[in-house]
Amino acid sequence: MDPARIRNFCIVAHIDHGKSTLSDRLMEATATVDRRDMSDQLLDSMDLEREKGITIKARAVRMDYQSAMGVAHRLHLIDTPGHVDFSYEVSRSLAAAEGALLVVDAVEGIQAQTLANVYLAMEQDLTLIPVINKIDLDVARPDAITSELVDIIGFGRDEILYVSAKTGAGIDELLEAIVDRIPPPTGDANDPLRALIFDSEYDPYKGVIAHVRVVDGDAKGQAPLRLSATNRRFEAMEVGSFSPDLQRLDSLSAGDVGYVATGLKDVADVRVGDTMTAGGRNQPDPLAGYREPKAMVFAGLYPANSADYQELSDALDKLRLSDSSIQYQAESSAALGFGYRMGFLGLLHMEIVQERLEREYGLELVFTAPSVEYEVEGVDGQVNLIENPSDLPAPNHVAEIREPWVRISIIAPHDYVGPVMETVTARRGVFDHMEYLQRTSQPNGAGDDAPATGEIRVLLEYELPLSEILTDFYDELKSRTRGYASLDYSLIGYRPAKLVKLDLLINGEPVDALSAIVHADAAATQGRELADRLRRLIPRQLFDVPIQAAVGGRVVARETVRALRKNVTAKCYGGDITRKRKLLARQAEGKKRLKRVGNVEIPQEAFLAVLQLGKN
Repeated sequence: MDPARIRNFCIVAHIDHGKSTLSDRLMEATATVDRRDMSDQLLDSMDLEREKGITIKARAVRMDYQSAMGVAHRLHLIDTPGHVDFSYEVSRSLAAAEGALLVVDAVEGIQAQTLANVYLAMEQDLTLIPVINKIDLDVARPDAITSELVDIIGFGRDEILYVSAKTGAGIDELLEAIVDRIPPPTGDANDPLRALIFDSEYDPYKGVIAHVRVVDGDAKGQAPLRLSATNRRFEAMEVGSFSPDLQRLDSLSAGDVGYVATGLKDVADVRVGDTMTAGGRNQPDPLAGYREPKAMVFAGLYPANSADYQELSDALDKLRLSDSSIQYQAESSAALGFGYRMGFLGLLHMEIVQERLEREYGLELVFTAPSVEYEVEGVDGQVNLIENPSDLPAPNHVAEIREPWVRISIIAPHDYVGPVMETVTARRGVFDHMEYLQRTSQPNGAGDDAPATGEIRVLLEYELPLSEILTDFYDELKSRTRGYASLDYSLIGYRPAKLVKLDLLINGEPVDALSAIVHADAAATQGRELADRLRRLIPRQLFDVPIQAAVGGRVVARETVRALRKNVTAKCYGGDITRKRKLLARQAEGKKRLKRVGNVEIPQEAFLAVLQLGKN
């Protein structure tokens, strides 16, 4: 098809503003999927996505549309996640498009992630079409939300479209706006092939399947192709489009979004952000690709059964095809054996990876408590990055420790500004600024006790250590604002801090997997909380098990798991007390000997206890 009649666009929005449902209505309106085959959130094909009600993976689909002028167009839609942990998926999708639909909830209005997506789209110089969704709701506030889009982001009132992804209202007007406003792709079908790999997956029969946006030239099945970064040459098994299932085609031309089945079995050969070219001698310059994602959270990952280490290694290689943001390297632990140190974009990302590994690959895993990456400057002036708390050098070898800080943006109703400030300040947050977004009226038909979202909303920006939002920060924020606050954050750099390593000793032996780096002022408090939690989690043995929290060589807290006691004097009745004393003395001697040679089994919940610090 002529590239002038192709439109490539994404749907971006804050979480739960209706992106996936809007994708369903667009596919219905263009007859991409038969009505009898339709289901809610069709593009959310993973079980985890349906269970959690969120989009985790970006999905592409090709739609054929006949405009009101009778001109046939080809629309390539990419549905993207809304949660802050998956913003890397959004940025990759934006790089494969010329425009984006910015969806805003007609009740909630602009949220933190809405603004973050606007900035991402502006960086890519994309055409934005503002769409107010859920106008069918009784409490919808389209006029008020229109004012927010005009005053905060700067859209013109005539640019804004009103739809209901649930009922289908406004979908025809939206399709016409996509055709009229989003520019066609630039590229020449006569130039040498250049295709950007924006995602990939693994198929046992077709090998690595690369999801590509063809920028120049065309890609044909059975044609020799080459990957620029690895210089790997192969013959394409087939090419095709997403409808939304894989549909085989003869070729993909300039401007198209589709897939190339490479037949390659080594997953390391195909990298997201690489350029796919034809297999000839004269090679064009590769495309810019993507910035490497910056891991924010790190944790140890170990197979529960050490014999499954190779299966875990293979599973991680395949999983990285569909999630290029995960990072991992092999490590070993005295407590847990061989495993991997992994980097994630956030706690939700970590949780999703764990569940995918367990469900899709049948693995039983143990995750250690998450931590962040620290800059450690030694007394010799050398700076090292420390991801694992157990790798922190002794205090006499450290000149300074610097921890990562983030800038957080919180949008909340005015009534909850006090609780939000208390929550952030208690976690070493530094106030930056506060901005009142918009004064609006109460929702139509709402009573006097309607939530404060109908009055004034406030944007609060703080700077605080990343480690402080790792645990229950988001849950506490939602709890203290009755669920009406939204959060976005971005890394701003490293700053010096008074940090120490908190070691846990079980039965006198340090457990490296339970080490944590904490602020010095909170070390004793956190040590007591952790020791008490472990006392309740570790099963009782036949001997006393001391649990000690130590900073350097100084013990700051201690708890004891009391021994199971067998009544060895039960068979003695009456009379001689000396016999009972001999039996009790023999039992005590046996417990001492058992304590020297016995092993303490530590359940997985103990490794997550650090994460639960501060919770009731």
